[in-house]
Amino acid sequence: MRRLLDVPAPAKLNLFLHITGRRDDGYHLLQSVFMLIDWCDRLHFDFRADGHISREDLTPGSLPTEDLSVRAARALQAATGCTHGVHIALEKHLPAEAGMGGGSSDAATTLLALNRLWGLGLSRSQLLAIGLTLGADVPFFIGGRHAWVEGVGEQLTPLALPSARFVVVKPPAGAPTQRIFSAPELKRDTKTATIRGFAANDSQEDAQAIGVVDIQKILAFGHNDLQPVAQALCPDVGRCIQWLQDQGLQGRMTGSGTAVFAQMPQAMQLTTAPGDWKVRECSNMDVHPLLDWCSD
Repeated sequence: MRRLLDVPAPAKLNLFLHITGRRDDGYHLLQSVFMLIDWCDRLHFDFRADGHISREDLTPGSLPTEDLSVRAARALQAATGCTHGVHIALEKHLPAEAGMGGGSSDAATTLLALNRLWGLGLSRSQLLAIGLTLGADVPFFIGGRHAWVEGVGEQLTPLALPSARFVVVKPPAGAPTQRIFSAPELKRDTKTATIRGFAANDSQEDAQAIGVVDIQKILAFGHNDLQPVAQALCPDVGRCIQWLQDQGLQGRMTGSGTAVFAQMPQAMQLTTAPGDWKVRECSNMDVHPLLDWCSD
């Protein structure tokens, strides 16, 4: 048995999330900045020679048998014809229905790890194509860098962000993503923006060569179009934002879940939140920990 131990699956925060339109097939068009943070699930992989894929939960809770890590392993088998198998043991630390991409990150880490464990040698672009079939957020985690995101989540332009600290707050209640996106009152016509306006040195003309992006500019400019609908479905979202405001912080929701976040300009004592809320201080990452596990 060959085991890959303590393989991380980091979360993401949406510094903003604008809905700019809707396609004929019902999928929403968006603009966002996705940022990797150091709050992670952990996955363990045991090689199996019999072709079977199995999974166990190492932390309390119950995940579906066919969770995204299992679906990712099966998709990789199907795409490559690989006859190897794997046993996946999952330490689930990221909260569900948070908008932090936990399941998608687990899937991306599974694809990256099994590409190595099974000796497949797939390139990043090949893994990205498989990842997109599993969910719109999966390619971001395979890409491995902070990104300006467009389309339905599949158009990624890597960004450099300065190091920063954030507090993330997740109430126990969730909000169904489908209900949020199907709400008639959801704003779907936010004006599109360009990356260039957020560069610390905005003289850059080539988006691919853009320098470090100013987080404060992004936060001051953006918002989350899903937040008003989510607050109506889950009033705890508003309570979390108010609690952050009481700490002197400007919070907003991330993604389509009920977690909210705020940048922390300095170390703070955050001890007054209700006991059933998850409150965690996080840092953004430079790159995904498994970035160099496949070639570009």
